[in-house]
Amino acid sequence: MKYAIIVAGGSGTRMQSQIPKQFLDLNGKPVICYSIESFLSVFPEIQIIVVLPKDYIEHGKSVLANIHSAQSIQYVEGGQSRFHSVKNGLMSIPNQGIVFIHDAVRPFISKEMLLRLYSKASSDGNSIPCIDLKDSLRKVELTKNRAVDRSKYKIIQTPQVFDIELIKRAFEQEYHEQFTDEATVLEGLGQEINLVEGDEANIKITKPIDLTLMSFLLKQ
Repeated sequence: MKYAIIVAGGSGTRMQSQIPKQFLDLNGKPVICYSIESFLSVFPEIQIIVVLPKDYIEHGKSVLANIHSAQSIQYVEGGQSRFHSVKNGLMSIPNQGIVFIHDAVRPFISKEMLLRLYSKASSDGNSIPCIDLKDSLRKVELTKNRAVDRSKYKIIQTPQVFDIELIKRAFEQEYHEQFTDEATVLEGLGQEINLVEGDEANIKITKPIDLTLMSFLLKQ
């Protein structure tokens, strides 16, 4: 069985908005709708779990009511951090199958990327999308800085995809600050992380300019 946990616990602070950014309008549709529709179009049988702040669960249900297969969407209350929110989502699904864990504010996920990720996770237990760095990097230490080789670094995206039993076992660990995404949690078990080609257009909306750029891309 396939599952997709949509992590939608963000606020509108950096977007200068009074509502969480996952509910902002993007070309006539709330941001959160795009990724859910993409999952359902590629995997019609997938089960969707939306993790929301407690105060926005009813709003989320209203926003997503018109999505095809909305009756199969499950809503879970988020936690005090991303780690705890994802853990709550994982607790709501069975132990067997494949789970995609995705940021609600990455609305553009392509069919090709989803299929790549699913194939790798099915065979090797996990798959993490990444893209190359294009800018120069410098490491800052106190008052000094130095250039580093950007070819040795990758930008990590979502959805991150896992064998459910394996990632659930990883989330039995105590929370640590270095758990910035699900890959780092799995790495805490000593598991090898499998990097898979991501997508340059898989932008995470965090600031107003990101919303403008995504609006332009969708029009193309």
